Order: sequence, then structure tokens, then C-alpha cells
Amino acid sequence: MSFKEEFGRDVNEGLSAVEKSLPSRYFYDKRGDALFVEIMNSKEYYLSRAEMEIWKEQSVDILNSIGINSEPVDIYELGAGDGTKTIELLKVLNGHNYHFRPIDISQNALDLLERKIKNVLPRVQMMGIKSEYFKALEQIHSKDKKIILFLGSNVGNLTPRQSEEFVGRLSRLMGPTDKLVIGFDLKKSSEIVLPAYNDSKGYTRDFNLNLLERINNELGGNFNLALFDHEPEYDEATGLAQSFLVSRADQDVRIKFLDKTFHFDQGERIHTEISRKFTLEEIQNVAARQNLRIVETFFDSNQFFTDIIFEKERP
Repeated sequence: MSFKEEFGRDVNEGLSAVEKSLPSRYFYDKRGDALFVEIMNSKEYYLSRAEMEIWKEQSVDILNSIGINSEPVDIYELGAGDGTKTIELLKVLNGHNYHFRPIDISQNALDLLERKIKNVLPRVQMMGIKSEYFKALEQIHSKDKKIILFLGSNVGNLTPRQSEEFVGRLSRLMGPTDKLVIGFDLKKSSEIVLPAYNDSKGYTRDFNLNLLERINNELGGNFNLALFDHEPEYDEATGLAQSFLVSRADQDVRIKFLDKTFHFDQGERIHTEISRKFTLEEIQNVAARQNLRIVETFFDSNQFFTDIIFEKERP
């Protein structure tokens, strides 16, 4: 199945459902990548600043906890994005025998990252892998120690069941000396969380609407972006932040590639993304169920965010 066919299938399934949705993985075309960088740099998006603080100030401690010595190491980053945080770790690794293997579904993101790495750390051996995460990881047969990075609270974009299955699959792919590093956004008040998904300059709004524009450009849709609003919400109790696109009018949208028309009532919503927030107890429980042990936990100064190192539970 081609990417276009897969895209069309997912759009058809999502917009045909009683509660309409679109997969967040399709946010990331060239414009989506650029908008997400703007979101990460916005004053309201605390997540990037909090995690960046961890990597800038604690990279040596993180490296020591991972336990890299003289043996060769392969570093795999899932959804590396622009690699800003990872570069801080790679700087500390200078002189070690390692290869950097970022995995991403966006070739544009990988190309941008490769240019950045060459500019900042020209001696780093990087080989980007354009693929779904597990498709790539399951094909790895290297005997070298693996470090798997899943940063930026990407795990929060999965439902509770999906995130546990995801961590479980990573656990089963790990050897006894491998390490897994995951970033988690911690539960906090709506006053802090909601603005991060509704920034004052409208980058998040445009990021969501770009998903409709991509359907227009790649699948022959006729979405009128002016007839949809961006609407985020957050539940402090569950830690669930969600984003929706809301139809401002009764309208029909035609998608040529699917040879199909979709009706939207005024006020009807398209679910586009979740971003879960966690407690340490929730993280510990998932790890225990998936045969993982927490090696070390690192926080930013506000304790908004944590990066946690895991290893396989010893028999």
C-alpha cells in the first residue's frame, strides 16, 4: 500500500466514524514540521523548555546513569524532530564509540536533522531511518548495546492502552544491557497546560488546520479552513489534554481521492490529538507490568517534566 493509499484509508475511517477523528501522525509534512518548531519555541509551550533544561544541565548525569563505557553503542531516537535535546547528549558523548540512528516517518525531519548534526557535530556518524518505529527496531540485529530515546512526551500522544502496549513492545526488543529513556509530561494545573496547546500567536491552531490543508493538497479535498476552529481541552484529574477541530457551520466536504463526501454539522468536532500527563506512580506501574526497572529519574527545576531511564528487570 502506498503512502497516499494509507493516508486516504485513515482519513476515510476517521471521518466516517460517529465521532470523527484524524490521526496525529499526519500533522508532519514540511509545513507541519516548521509549525511544530514554532510551537516548541512559543512562550506558552513549557514542555520543550523543561525537557531542554534537563538535557542541558544533567546530560553528564544521564550519561553516567545509562552506563556507557568503551563498548560500541547504537543510539536510536524515535521521532527525533529537530534533535535539539539529543544534541546535548551527543556533545557529552564526544570521544565515545557510537552511532546515531534517528527514526522518523518524516523524511523532511530527518533531512533537517542531518544538516543540523553535520553543522554542530560534524564527526557524528548519523544514519537516519525513515520508517515506523517498530518496523525499524524489529529489523535491528546489531549485537552492540542499544540506547532507545523517546523524548518530548511523545508517549503522551498515545491512549493509556496504546502507551502500555508501546512500552511493552520496546521492553521485548531490549537486551539485558540496553537502556530506554522516555520523556513524560507530569500532571499539573489547567492554567499551565491549556495555553501550551492554544498559544497566543496561533501556531497550534495553524498546526491543526494544516492537517485539513494536507488532505486538500494530497487527497483532493475541498476543506474551507476558515470554517473550522481549533479547540483544546484538558482534564486535570485524568491528565488528558486533547485537541479538536470544530465545524463552524453545517457543511459538506468532498475528497476526490476517496470519491466521497463527508457531512459536518455546525459544532461537530474532529478529534486530532491527545497529550496525556502522568504521575510517577502511573509510570512506575506501567514499567513494572512491562518487565522494566527504573534506573534513574531526572526533573526540571519546576518538576513539570521528567526523563526516566529504564532497563530490563533482572530475573
